[in-house]
Amino acid sequence: MAIWKSFAKVGSATILSRILGFLRDAMIAGSLGAGPVADAFVVAFRLPNLFRRLFAEGVFNSAFVPLYSRALTEEGEAGAARFAGEIASGLIGLLIIVTSLGFVFTPLLVDLLAFGFSNDPQKFALTITLTRFCLLYLPCMSLIGFLGGILSAHRRYVATAMAPVLLNIVLIAVLVFIYLFGYVRSVEAGYILSIGVAIAGLSQLALILMAVWRGGFGFRLLRPTVSPSIRRLFGNSVPAVVGGGMTQINIVIGTAIASMKAGTVSDLYYADRIYQLPLGVIGIAIGVVLLPELLHRIRIDREDLAIDTQNRSLEMALALTLPASVGLLIAAHPIVEVLFERGAFGPRDTDMTALALQGFALGLPAFVAVKVLSATFFARLDLRTPMWAGIAAVVVNLVLSIILFEQFGGTGIAIATSIAGWVNALILWAVLFHRRLWRIDGPLEHRLPRLALASAAMGLVVWILRTALDRWLGAENIVLIKVGALAGLVGTGLGVFVLIGIILGGIDVDSIRAGFKSDPEIADDPLLRVVSD
Repeated sequence: MAIWKSFAKVGSATILSRILGFLRDAMIAGSLGAGPVADAFVVAFRLPNLFRRLFAEGVFNSAFVPLYSRALTEEGEAGAARFAGEIASGLIGLLIIVTSLGFVFTPLLVDLLAFGFSNDPQKFALTITLTRFCLLYLPCMSLIGFLGGILSAHRRYVATAMAPVLLNIVLIAVLVFIYLFGYVRSVEAGYILSIGVAIAGLSQLALILMAVWRGGFGFRLLRPTVSPSIRRLFGNSVPAVVGGGMTQINIVIGTAIASMKAGTVSDLYYADRIYQLPLGVIGIAIGVVLLPELLHRIRIDREDLAIDTQNRSLEMALALTLPASVGLLIAAHPIVEVLFERGAFGPRDTDMTALALQGFALGLPAFVAVKVLSATFFARLDLRTPMWAGIAAVVVNLVLSIILFEQFGGTGIAIATSIAGWVNALILWAVLFHRRLWRIDGPLEHRLPRLALASAAMGLVVWILRTALDRWLGAENIVLIKVGALAGLVGTGLGVFVLIGIILGGIDVDSIRAGFKSDPEIADDPLLRVVSD
């Protein structure tokens, strides 16, 4: 299977998930606004959502997939199944302990995630209750990450990518219930949503379990022991999570600092939801697909194919994120206004969320580049270099967040997160360059500046068009007109970028078409013929 085809499959499922996620968050904004209940729910959902992004969106794969793939190659299907059984037993035992401790020490967790809430006892107590409901989501996401890793090692990507779609469907159904039964803007709405999160987690887990068994990759749970496989995996997991999950860790840090000012947590959450659309589409696709594809190329001793895959992945990532970053910087306010400004979400919330969104947009290309660069280390079983780069970025983020929050509030935290992303990406790139594990090839060197020029030209057109459409983008209470104007703005910008990109040579249609065809040298690998989609 061609890697671009795999990216397209995962990206398409992610787009559907993000569209439903926007509908979900628009409904949450309308039912909770940016007040104390919304702040409590955002913090309550932050911890399990962090595990979703770390485990179900590719970071856990960094530790698990290389070891599982090695067992698959050296010991065959039976050895891989035995390895999976050992890991599953240990993981389930660990999750029982961690989840139980989470219930007991929920007040401490809330105090760490949002220490500013301690000044408001009522909000603090509500957050504790909602967090305990949401904690049930945590073991589900961890198991989904493990099972999704098995599917990824066998180059089966779609079921894992579809799991977040199910999350959003369940939560939208819960929000419809809230609207129909009159719980809007009430504490009860927070309780109902948190219970819905737990139900969604169980539904997603059932979906992935079915995909594993239908694919014939089943395994038996073995007696839990601290085997060499367990020690190796969990020894690798810590550096993998720190190295691959830096962006999410920095967001948690930002949430904790933002909790010192009422409403700021919600502003950052809604801004995060918007910039996660382009980040998720390409970032999740890279996190799920790139590592196993690189492993296969390295396994057949084709470094040239691995380097080409790295360059094409970075090229695709920047082709999507550069215009997205420019577009979000220019059109942040109308995007937030159209998507969220209704019900309890007012003009002040729009202004603050738009500023935070612009701060996050500055780091969008870096966040995706980190995923591409980290995968190169993970495929070579070097998990410590991304970990140290991630730690450096976390320190930068923490220091800058504290400094900038005093003057710029939530926007300062978003800017600090973006700067930390660039620090992380530059460190990884410098190490790869020094070790000669990556070189920029001719096509990337030729196309990258042209993609930047096409993005700048698109930005100019979007700025002019935004001014012309301002009357319709701000049409009061006429949702269809506002949505239509925003769709026209986004669609025109995208069209301009693609057209200019093709004219300048930044987008090569023939290269993209070739990327959807299977590489014969990879396709001839007998293992891949057996397990490929």
